[in-house]
Amino acid sequence: MDKRVIFTESAPKAIGPYSQAIHIGNLVYTAGQVGLDPATMELVPGGIEEQTRQTLKNLTNVLETAGTGMSKVVKTTVFLKDMIDFAKMNAVYAEVFNENPPARTTVAVAGLPKGALVEIECVALAS
Repeated sequence: MDKRVIFTESAPKAIGPYSQAIHIGNLVYTAGQVGLDPATMELVPGGIEEQTRQTLKNLTNVLETAGTGMSKVVKTTVFLKDMIDFAKMNAVYAEVFNENPPARTTVAVAGLPKGALVEIECVALAS
């Protein structure tokens, strides 16, 4: 099985020694995405809703570059800086995964890159 590195300018560049995603076999594994604007590499202004929306947009762009999409996501992991933001994050998340949502784990963490409020990673079926 060949491992293919996925990269797109439409999502934030890696801020460490990792790839935006890896396509291997019939799966695409994404790195965690936060609410960074790919053009500025700064967090989008606003709060948890805006950061969640940008995070999901970044994931969408990575998956589309890999030849798949959000409808093919089978598992997500959501990292929240504070569980108090769960309901607001969940409402935005439901806008994208409104039908047959993937399996999901949500955990609170002590901190996220660049002071982000949310980070999401996923596994998707390759098209």
